[in-house]
Amino acid sequence: MSRTIFRSRPSPPYIDRADWDNCLCRVERNVARILAMLDEHGVKATFFTLGWIAERYPAIVRDIVAGGHELASHGYGHQRASDLEPQAFFEDIHSAKVLLEGLGGREVKGYRAPSFSIGASNRGWAFESLARAGYRYSSSVYPVKHDHYGMPDAPRFAHIVHAPLIEVPPTTVRAFARNWPASGGGYFRLMPYALSRHLISHVNRRDGEAAVFYFHPWEIDAAQPRVPGIDAKTRFRHYVNIGRMESRLNRLLKDFRWGRMDSIFLAS
Repeated sequence: MSRTIFRSRPSPPYIDRADWDNCLCRVERNVARILAMLDEHGVKATFFTLGWIAERYPAIVRDIVAGGHELASHGYGHQRASDLEPQAFFEDIHSAKVLLEGLGGREVKGYRAPSFSIGASNRGWAFESLARAGYRYSSSVYPVKHDHYGMPDAPRFAHIVHAPLIEVPPTTVRAFARNWPASGGGYFRLMPYALSRHLISHVNRRDGEAAVFYFHPWEIDAAQPRVPGIDAKTRFRHYVNIGRMESRLNRLLKDFRWGRMDSIFLAS
């Protein structure tokens, strides 16, 4: 089995958290390929990194920092914020920040909640916890309607949520009275590349805003072992067009100018 399904809420029924250490690890080679691809295009990026991964593979953290990229936090154990009590959430984000800063030798300014699990029900205490832990920005609310996450009425662009903490949402396009996702590996793999490029260009030109695009290391790994017994929806979301992902990312890196989130959103 492969550690390529951490991002999926349906994962626990298929691979128990207690078995993670027994799974085949492919994250090192995948991150190395991503770093090489970014270097080829002269792009600096932000890596939202799990404390659990950093603790076991500290060379990944050192390579990210050495490449001039931003080291940011994805929490420690990939537990959804909406599944945690406030104190447990604070302990998760605080321990991840301390661990990453110790390994990387850099301040960790950014945080992304697993599965965009900050929403209407927990945003108050979650953002307060992030500010108290010393984070300067979050990218944890996807302002779309989705069966596992989303806050469709949230602001689409960077805004203060608990001064001085700001929220920087993944990019959406507003059309037909709703927000449509224009960012994320799953959407990027599903949509024709020309459509993804058009949506990002639309946000740049019409909204005058920088786009926030994300993907996961497993999404460039077409040779990853297939997880048996997963339901059809999860299988589709996880594997659709995965063999085309790396070539599409290379096109995306050529077609737009990209940068670290801290450099773009904390520059002022």
